[in-house]
Amino acid sequence: MSSIPRSSRDGAREPAALFAALGDQTRLWLVSRLCRAGAASITQLASGSRITRQAVTKHLRVMEHAGLVRSSRRGRERMWRLEQQRLVEARRYLNRISVEWEQALDRLRALVEKQPAVGCRLRQTL
Repeated sequence: MSSIPRSSRDGAREPAALFAALGDQTRLWLVSRLCRAGAASITQLASGSRITRQAVTKHLRVMEHAGLVRSSRRGRERMWRLEQQRLVEARRYLNRISVEWEQALDRLRALVEKQPAVGCRLRQTL
């Protein structure tokens, strides 16, 4: 498969970090919550869940490293918001991989259809 360029937003944020950040159930839940509610504090994100503020903080740091979230100060609180462009990049990457897999399957299908079936050759020799 072809190589995928690094993120145009930040050269240090490769697709692997993005998918590693998305590869956790809690972080996917946080992404969903930030999508629905918009910017939120750690206290707001932890509220109504079994996740501690410390755990939310840890997950947000992983997501921040991958470029999925960004924080800003609002008074004494730090508000976290989703960087939706990174989700767009993930979708683009997955679409590209999907096209490459389809092409590989088409090549395999053409190769298999071009060669006679093994069972047919065995019956012909018997």
